[in-house]
Amino acid sequence: MKWMLCCIVIFGLLPAGARCFPADSTLYRIYDAQQQREITLPELVTALGGADVVFFGEEHNDSAAHVLQYALLQALDEHYDGLALSMEMFVSDDQLVLDEYLTGLITERNFRNDATLWPNYNDYRPMIEYAKTRGIAVLAANAPSRYTNRVTREGLESLKLLDKAARALLAPLPIDTLTGPYYRKFSELMGGHVGMSGLNIYQSQNLWDATMAYRISRLAKRKKVRKILHLNGRFHSDEKLGTVAHLRTYAPRLTVANISCFPYNGPGQPDWNTFSHLGDFIILTVPRQP
Repeated sequence: MKWMLCCIVIFGLLPAGARCFPADSTLYRIYDAQQQREITLPELVTALGGADVVFFGEEHNDSAAHVLQYALLQALDEHYDGLALSMEMFVSDDQLVLDEYLTGLITERNFRNDATLWPNYNDYRPMIEYAKTRGIAVLAANAPSRYTNRVTREGLESLKLLDKAARALLAPLPIDTLTGPYYRKFSELMGGHVGMSGLNIYQSQNLWDATMAYRISRLAKRKKVRKILHLNGRFHSDEKLGTVAHLRTYAPRLTVANISCFPYNGPGQPDWNTFSHLGDFIILTVPRQP
């Protein structure tokens, strides 16, 4: 019944600020990876108390993950002061439009027309509406795709030709192209062969990661911001690589916790040898939920 209530909120039939937590543990399981034990959502919220930045790594088409993100946003807001939300799902040059909508200066129709929204924006809309109601800052963390595409075609050096206003939307140059585990992980994703075109793609991946990290580091400096929940595809934050690694460069004093959330078909307890290195917390959801 409570899970049905959450679905009603997602589809806009209840106000975004309504209190609602997913309670059907048959649809998801949360694990503390260090302790290798299952925990509840309230226990997760308590465990995140010492983190300045919480990375929630998702698979973008995982509907259970989006409901959990919404529940986690509410719970963190209820338990901790100074919460801010950061999202890969918005690009940095939409920050003004996003801020105008959150402060009520423009209508949702104008926001939808003028911002670059993902096709499944409605999955994230409850979080935006909740932030709007509660006065929570939302960061448009991602790099504009026209610039990541430029790097994919011509490499990071090509960004030097951008004017000052364009470069302000990105992480400052030069951008580190991470070596070691992240490069090896990317190489495996590419089938083990990273040629010249693959190297440019890897550079664009690092532009993506670095821009999100840099913008998070700037957000963390705001006086009223004490904790940040950042949402991204889990490749960007699994194993605390990618965006997390870049954030260590820009803001080494920030404490970070990462969550890796994905559908799981396996029986019983997770295989810790496979999963425990991915995040501080692992959330396994039931696949193919509507």
